[in-house]
Amino acid sequence: MQVRCFSAFAVSALLAALSHAAAPTDEWLAKARAYLGPESAINAVKSLHFEGTIDTVERVADPVDASKTIERPVRLTIDIVFQKPMQQRQILRSEKVERRTALDGYDGWEKVSDLANPGKSSLTLLDPTGIKRLRASTIENLSFYANHDQDSRQLHLLGDVTVDGVACVKISFTHGSGFVFVRSFDKATGRLVKTEIENGGEIREEGDMIVSGIRFPRKVLNKTANGRVTGISFDKVTVNESFPAEAFAVPTMPTTR
Repeated sequence: MQVRCFSAFAVSALLAALSHAAAPTDEWLAKARAYLGPESAINAVKSLHFEGTIDTVERVADPVDASKTIERPVRLTIDIVFQKPMQQRQILRSEKVERRTALDGYDGWEKVSDLANPGKSSLTLLDPTGIKRLRASTIENLSFYANHDQDSRQLHLLGDVTVDGVACVKISFTHGSGFVFVRSFDKATGRLVKTEIENGGEIREEGDMIVSGIRFPRKVLNKTANGRVTGISFDKVTVNESFPAEAFAVPTMPTTR
């Protein structure tokens, strides 16, 4: 998950058209990073731990007509960890079910547990696309926009754009795996105004909290291409907590595909 998406063809065409952009990408990225915090604090980050709640909807049987389903709002607890060099863990929990997704280098898995009956737990190994998606989101969350030691990711300046009446500069973060994050930054302050992802969705951030000298959002709004919005509210962010290898390693239990 992106706590902090266009088709590849469309992005490539746009990059070619705007390759003459004058302002160096590095200058805008330096401004965006400075908005988040000092370089000393950002460069010292080894892990991030987000805890909070997520407001979404779930499909349930219609109480009047069991052959139909309806959507109802639901609030889940969420716990997300990103740890260098390439580890991620997400835990979503409702009153009945816990869904645990993790990345450990090039291994990815998801475990779904029935909290009332742990014996019903199931484990699924993620396919290559799912693993690449988690790797891309891990890089995005731990890099703070920088491109150090990320040869598989290309950054390109796409030009000026106005978002919500704010004059912004747009920069694409394109991963070799095909995942693209197009970010619009406030030209005056460096604040991230909007992130677009390759599947047509967008991400917005609201509010601030300062932890270890670094600015984090209090809330993240994820909007899908069909307009559905999911809100993630963070109660706590911890920087440089140490997590053991077993927090990310594939559990030893029967698998399903």
